[in-house]
Amino acid sequence: MASTMRAAVLPEPGKPLEIREVPIPEPLTNEMLIKVLYAGINHRDVWIQKGLYPGIRKGVILGSDCVGIVEKVGSEVDSAWIGKKVIVNPGIDWGPRREVQSSSFHILGNPTNGTFAEYVVVPAENVYQPPLHLSDEEAAALPLAGVTAYRALFYRGKVKEGETVLITGIGGGVALMALKMATTVTDKIIVTSSSREKIERAIELGASDGFFYTQEDWHKQLASKWGGVDVVIDGASGPNIAKIIDILNPAGRLVIYGQTAGRVEQLSTAKVFWRHLNILGSTMGSPSDFEEMLELWNTHKLKPVIDRLYSLDEINKAFEWMDNAKQFGKIVIKV
Repeated sequence: MASTMRAAVLPEPGKPLEIREVPIPEPLTNEMLIKVLYAGINHRDVWIQKGLYPGIRKGVILGSDCVGIVEKVGSEVDSAWIGKKVIVNPGIDWGPRREVQSSSFHILGNPTNGTFAEYVVVPAENVYQPPLHLSDEEAAALPLAGVTAYRALFYRGKVKEGETVLITGIGGGVALMALKMATTVTDKIIVTSSSREKIERAIELGASDGFFYTQEDWHKQLASKWGGVDVVIDGASGPNIAKIIDILNPAGRLVIYGQTAGRVEQLSTAKVFWRHLNILGSTMGSPSDFEEMLELWNTHKLKPVIDRLYSLDEINKAFEWMDNAKQFGKIVIKV
């Protein structure tokens, strides 16, 4: 086994990633060394590369998602794992409470080195068998977006059978994962986008309807046709939150997992308390969320949508594609 590996390193925030030869890491007693086959890109990676994320470590190897082969294990890890194909939960040290992550929680790929490399070291407790019906590329796309969508939809949003669900900004990884999983409990799923093509593709995947959030009265159009919605899965925040509040049914749940559209400037709290609405924050997911997410994908034989496949040498090209919001589904890197 060689002593060095190729990896996509962030020289400093705001600079393109550089493919470098770096030492292959050694697993500690409770860790595994995984030979990465495929790695998924998330918006988090792009934000870190652009310097728009807290706690960026200069020289870090980015990447949170991967599928690979266990190459070596620490002294406290069962050696039977060696040679097995695995998928990695990128949420490290969630902590004892399912309700909220611990103060030591962090995500693979910053500050710890991540999966845009030929090898990655992860805690043994974060390693699972991938769903058998998925290809390696599909499995690599699943972890971060999948667990984020699962927790938002089921643990925080508590979506029930037959409820009307709104998923904003369809086309991104989390939104499409949420769409796939929502189809297992309801056939009333509405999406928003600025793209007609993305709405049409979402309908092919199981959405019931779609609206252009770029239109000022999109929420009124939705309310006129559907009456209202019970659960909203939103990764944008920004000015549309006030409109979402208007179309939530009494006792409805708004789950926010991101802020790509900026801050919420105006919000009528009277509408929130008078209609007993629930505004819920959600990020990533606990080990239980990850395990239940895998079980759901196995049971229903769900498959993630793959947008494009790039090589490790093309990683900056892949980042540019994601940054321009051109993707419909997950972007995957072949390592």
